[in-house]
Amino acid sequence: MAKRDFYEVLGVNNSSSPQEIKQAYRKLALKYHPDKNKGDKSSEEKFKEASAAYHILSDKERKQNYDNFGHAAFEGAGGHSGFENFDFSTSFSDIFEDFFSDFGGSAGGRRRRSSNLRGSDLRYDVSINLEDAYTGKKENISFSSSEKCGTCKGQGSAPGSSAESCSTCGGHGKVRSNQGFFTIQQTCPQCAGSGEEIKNPCRSCGGSGKKQTNKKLSVTIPKGVDDGTRIRLSGKGEAGVKGGGSGDLYLFININSHEIFKRSEENLFYEFPISVTDATLGTTLEVPTIDGGKAKVKIPSGTQSGKRFRLKGKGMPLMRGSGYGDLYIQIITEVPISLTSEQKELLEKFRILENNKSNPTIKKFFEKAKNFWKN
Repeated sequence: MAKRDFYEVLGVNNSSSPQEIKQAYRKLALKYHPDKNKGDKSSEEKFKEASAAYHILSDKERKQNYDNFGHAAFEGAGGHSGFENFDFSTSFSDIFEDFFSDFGGSAGGRRRRSSNLRGSDLRYDVSINLEDAYTGKKENISFSSSEKCGTCKGQGSAPGSSAESCSTCGGHGKVRSNQGFFTIQQTCPQCAGSGEEIKNPCRSCGGSGKKQTNKKLSVTIPKGVDDGTRIRLSGKGEAGVKGGGSGDLYLFININSHEIFKRSEENLFYEFPISVTDATLGTTLEVPTIDGGKAKVKIPSGTQSGKRFRLKGKGMPLMRGSGYGDLYIQIITEVPISLTSEQKELLEKFRILENNKSNPTIKKFFEKAKNFWKN
């Protein structure tokens, strides 16, 4: 059976650029890949045919031979050509590597990047008081971390020597194993993907390129931080490997409970207890504020328990931007206990003088209750 022209298979011509040939093959490979067409022999044959065509036309020397002699340039002693003798278990992995080389440079470039491993990030929990969150504060912290080895400059090899190509993967950082039709590529277990081995390790760090040390930092916690706020300190984490950058240090803020104030975002709240007399007759109160000061609040006569008063701008500072939240004071009316005989006598006289007009809420409730019992 006559072999189809490879240019016809890919839908290109002999003047097409390498990128156009690659794009044409990509489209066909995705369309006819066996994983997408399980059990479809026709698709499998088209996939093999396209792969064979790309194998020839993607290589400058093979393409020139094909242009000059056609399929005959690749016929063996048996007179066969095309894709019957195409070794997919090995050649397809080479095609695949070339196929995706434009997504981030050459394989060598990928190996160089993989050897520059960034250090790990670290977490440090900081507990502060609500007053500290209001004003902001400087905090001295200490923690154990790694830093770049000063002897080998983080490279891991003894001074005067350098890393060599990994003997297991040949410097590729990957190893391959054949599983039937496909070739599986995995990170090299010997060099962890770096493609390099250290034959003469640095004595100071044992070849790791970094040393463990205790670090001390003075950090600024900005005003307005809330419970759970995360602060990132760039480059203050673990040292990288073989020239890789250091990781980051993250401060997680925990704000201790306050004996008076409760917080919700930028606003503060607390309950302020007053006597029945003050709630009935009205009064002026001095209430605490988070800055350590006092504020005056006028309580009008007849103030009910649960009434809330707002003090604008007396809450927490906004972490991003200017301004402050508000302070909300909720009045709680406390009923007196352990009364003296004189207090009881006065209250009894007051009860006799009371009428329904003094307690409209009570009157309204009992009217509803009477209707309920009546029905």
